[in-house]
Amino acid sequence: MVRLRSIFLTRRAFLSGWCVVLLLVLSWFWAPLLVVGKLALGAWLLALGAELFLLFGRRTGLQGTRHTLERWSNGDENPVSIGLNSDYGTAMHVRVLDELPVQFQKRDLVFRAALPAHGRHVFDYNVRPVQRGVYRYGAIQAYVSSTLGLMERRFSLDAEKEVAVYPSYLQLRKYELLAISDRLTLAGIKRVRRVAQHAEFERIKEYVSGDDRRTVNWKATARRGRMMVNQYQDERAQQVYALIDGGRVMKMPFEGLSLLDHAINAALVISSIAMRKEDKAGIITFSNTVHDTLAASRQRGHMHRILQLLHHQGTDHRETDIEALYGAVRRSIHQRSLLLLFTNYESVNALKRQLPYLQHLARQHLVVPIFFLNTELDADLQRAPTNTEELYIHTLTQRAIHEKRLIARELERHGLPSVLCKPQDLTVSVINRYLQIKARGVL
Repeated sequence: MVRLRSIFLTRRAFLSGWCVVLLLVLSWFWAPLLVVGKLALGAWLLALGAELFLLFGRRTGLQGTRHTLERWSNGDENPVSIGLNSDYGTAMHVRVLDELPVQFQKRDLVFRAALPAHGRHVFDYNVRPVQRGVYRYGAIQAYVSSTLGLMERRFSLDAEKEVAVYPSYLQLRKYELLAISDRLTLAGIKRVRRVAQHAEFERIKEYVSGDDRRTVNWKATARRGRMMVNQYQDERAQQVYALIDGGRVMKMPFEGLSLLDHAINAALVISSIAMRKEDKAGIITFSNTVHDTLAASRQRGHMHRILQLLHHQGTDHRETDIEALYGAVRRSIHQRSLLLLFTNYESVNALKRQLPYLQHLARQHLVVPIFFLNTELDADLQRAPTNTEELYIHTLTQRAIHEKRLIARELERHGLPSVLCKPQDLTVSVINRYLQIKARGVL
């Protein structure tokens, strides 16, 4: 039985139908056109009947499935594919509309292709989520037509699916692979010369080009008859905490991602790097109060716990309470640790309200405030002002950028080494600062 709600006349059908109507109307003025009009009407109806038979001659006709990752990586390109299998005995044309999750606010994702008889076609595309959470796909709407192109049969393929969006684990894997292969410099990570006095002795090895000649072991060199050097490794089992501000200052979006999501992605990577360096990684999230605390550890399964905790974080419009954070750190962290404070400062006055608590924390721990340059202002600086209003905006932009530099200097002046970077450079900047601290042994 043909379901009328699954049949759609195409533009070609309407145009050809109006041509038949035009011929019949003109036949009132010129009688010979009546025969032509009747023949055209018969041919049009016959073509519609043939199209119906071709489209509904098979009960199933078309099957389709959507394939994607079990979970998506926030801020990254995630692959999606739609595979269609034709049961038709003739070549058909297909138009596919995929019902994307509402978070993408996109309703014009359309694919077109020719399906061979009993053939298969795969449509590939990528999605880039910029919010963590659960994304719900709708059905795959496929519209099939024959070579006549007068009608389309709709197939609502049952492919509804939920996909959870997690912090950028693809970025995490990228840095893990680079760390394993000792190729972190390809991602912009700087090589930092290790200070031997602040590192643990590991072994004696033969000198190779590039080794520090100050580490030559002369006794071993005399015994072996060739130059031998002492090899050192970073001190292990130190604690590294990512303190993530989830207040209103982290709501601002850059490249689609909020500052909080940039911080979460960087915290995930730096936790993995720290554990690979045999340090312990922990997380504390806060805004007007402390939300979650995960004690530093490097046990098996700890990265999974970090990923799950970061996945459920969200921003709110509350004012950041650094006093609440200070109390939580005093209660839960008893060993001297590296505290990477992901937050944002827009003015020196905002910093000064928090500075006394940061100084108290710095007496027991190494505190590294991490905040962001406003890259959205770069376009305003590149444009030369042409009137008074643009000059005013240009001046305010320069003042805002200068304010960020003053904040960084103020932090350094109070013994708080900071990281001021663009949101897109956050992960690399944090890793570089962490490796620098490890190499200098200041923790």
